[in-house]
Amino acid sequence: MTDPSYKLRILGLRKTYGPVVALAGADVDMHEGEFLTLLGPSGSGKTTMLMLIAGLIQPEHGEVWIDGRLSTYMPPHKRDLGMVFQNYALFPHMTVYENIAFPLRMRKVSEAAIRDEVRRVLDVVQLAGIEARHPRQLSGGQQQRIALARCMVYRPPIILMDEPLGALDKKLREQLQLEIRRLHRDQGITVLYVTHDQEEALVMSDRICLMDKGEIVQLDTPDGLYFRPESVFAADFLGESNLLDATVRRIEAEVVHLEGPGGVPIEAPARDGLSEGMAVKFMIRPESVRLLEGTESADNTLEAALQDVILVGQVTKHYALLAGGTEVSATSLTHHRLPRFTQGDPVRFGFDRQSTVVLPVSGPTPAA
Repeated sequence: MTDPSYKLRILGLRKTYGPVVALAGADVDMHEGEFLTLLGPSGSGKTTMLMLIAGLIQPEHGEVWIDGRLSTYMPPHKRDLGMVFQNYALFPHMTVYENIAFPLRMRKVSEAAIRDEVRRVLDVVQLAGIEARHPRQLSGGQQQRIALARCMVYRPPIILMDEPLGALDKKLREQLQLEIRRLHRDQGITVLYVTHDQEEALVMSDRICLMDKGEIVQLDTPDGLYFRPESVFAADFLGESNLLDATVRRIEAEVVHLEGPGGVPIEAPARDGLSEGMAVKFMIRPESVRLLEGTESADNTLEAALQDVILVGQVTKHYALLAGGTEVSATSLTHHRLPRFTQGDPVRFGFDRQSTVVLPVSGPTPAA
């Protein structure tokens, strides 16, 4: 028996389709009330993992534990999980009330209890008063909230969400991200969420399971994954990043000294797995890079030729080329005192040692 303190555990879960490995021996734990997001590009294995947990497909190897029960080969209806899909899956011939009441009726709950529960979840999703409408009379955002209410009404141990906001426009998607985050926080529900949208994952998650080619690349908090990626893939996939080639020249207790592009010395926090002479990449997020003026200095400095300045509302982005042709970008808050440049002007970019992340080119071996 596995540890009952976990709401969900998957151990060594593997799924193949002929020669294609859709999921390669994954291990994931979830605690009650956690919001965990499976993030990755198409073909990374995130939807396969969700379907294995839901019981819609069966694994070749591994175990699924839900609420302390071994559920690997349990049929979907006995797992009692909630599911919210991208296409809402509401019954078009039923009213909002009947749609939400449906899972309770299937469980033979009394009509009085059904009325109370439907009112409760409509209040939770802030849609009280529309019980008599049909799905076609609702906006996309309202339909998605009704789908969520129908899922929450019978209080499942875990709610699985498969790209639930993918069909909505950007503004409505951002609004519902905050709605779902609020519901998760206020109601204490346990959510396993699937998306390929990195911003969505960062906004909503307690932890993110980043996947690629059927492997778990890194399982971490949004902050950890963004600022402390463990591989070139993680650094490149999540957010914007400057990824530059370098060679390890000297390693001290807390600092690694690199030779960056054009022989420029670069300092970064030391990490395990490095050796002198090793080819690596170092990452700096554009918002950690600043444009140096006059004699201003920084832990690390790169000299470049300015290529473009783009005003994007609240932030301004500066793009420049190093002597070898590598592009570097810096992002700063927009204000009228930003120095004026023209294309080709020499600029100096500075960044702190602590903002510099060294990544072995091959990256760490993904979790099996």
